[in-house]
Amino acid sequence: MQESKTTQSEAKGFFTLDQRKGHWWLITPDGRPFFSMGVNHIDPATMRYLENIELWRNKYDGSTIKWIQKSVAPNLTQWGFNSIGWVQEVTVRKWQHSRAFTPEEYQALNMPYCHLLPFTESHQWEQHTRHYDFNSSEWEEWCDYVVRSHCAELSEDANLIGYFYSDCPTWVHANPVNKWRGPIFDPDLLETEAGRQELSALASKYYKTTHDAIRRYDKHHLILGDRYEANAPIAMEVVKAALPYVDVLSFQDFRDPVTHLDEWHTKTGKPVLLADAARMNWHTEPGEFTRNDGQWYAETLAEIHKNPGCIGFHLCGAYQRNRARRYGLIDEEEQPDHENVDLMKAANEKISQWMDEQF
Repeated sequence: MQESKTTQSEAKGFFTLDQRKGHWWLITPDGRPFFSMGVNHIDPATMRYLENIELWRNKYDGSTIKWIQKSVAPNLTQWGFNSIGWVQEVTVRKWQHSRAFTPEEYQALNMPYCHLLPFTESHQWEQHTRHYDFNSSEWEEWCDYVVRSHCAELSEDANLIGYFYSDCPTWVHANPVNKWRGPIFDPDLLETEAGRQELSALASKYYKTTHDAIRRYDKHHLILGDRYEANAPIAMEVVKAALPYVDVLSFQDFRDPVTHLDEWHTKTGKPVLLADAARMNWHTEPGEFTRNDGQWYAETLAEIHKNPGCIGFHLCGAYQRNRARRYGLIDEEEQPDHENVDLMKAANEKISQWMDEQF
């Protein structure tokens, strides 16, 4: 009996994974190889500043559904993007992201998409939330609640690619903004065998609990797991614990994604996803804006597509610029950054054409 390539028990009619021509690909519900070229961070709140809310009311009747149908989906399709990586957006710096789309909003989008399950708030930029006790019964109850709240409504959606967990979880690192809570696991304990075994057990409990909760309610969709920060310490104990319970290893990387994703695929043999990456000037002040680098995107996309383990690249957009993130593909008045968007469009179309010719 052939060993299953994913954690799915019922993959027919849904996105799955397969190796073809020596390369891992996402496979669409109708059986075609698919390389995900997505945009992250799509939030209509940008249309509701006092200065432009009349545009929101007059053009979209104050409806997020109409905005998605008339602005988001047509623009992204025109620009050659074929998926949505993650819709939640920065609201205020160092605070929580905005809400996810509802099932009805995903239906209005009518594109392949990924969805993040909020099991933990262990994101490296988040400064307010304490860590969960992954060994507690309350943690198991919480995971089941999260899945009931999200997956029960999404489990039959063929456009859903799969589920992410935490964005850049602080397993063995912390940032200055959340130094008070520290990492999930004390990295100093990794200097001993007992400490490494303790982390392995803790991470195994985390990934098994989240996996089992999902599979109780959704047997169809891929598990994309945590979105690791590739430029922070990543304990192999955590990655090894994840391998039986996730289908893909997902990474954020704003420095050297081509090298790092190749290294992680080589180490593990697992399909990898560049779940969040971009190049721009990060050091902006309130009222100052920056631009996403279309040339960097084109070069990175071309190289990452050659990685035999890589299944996609999701651009840290955002779709529309707001005053917290301070960059985006279109501005508050819906004017695109044509210079960089045109470079991205050409790069996306080149990959799509290659895929069509090969498959």
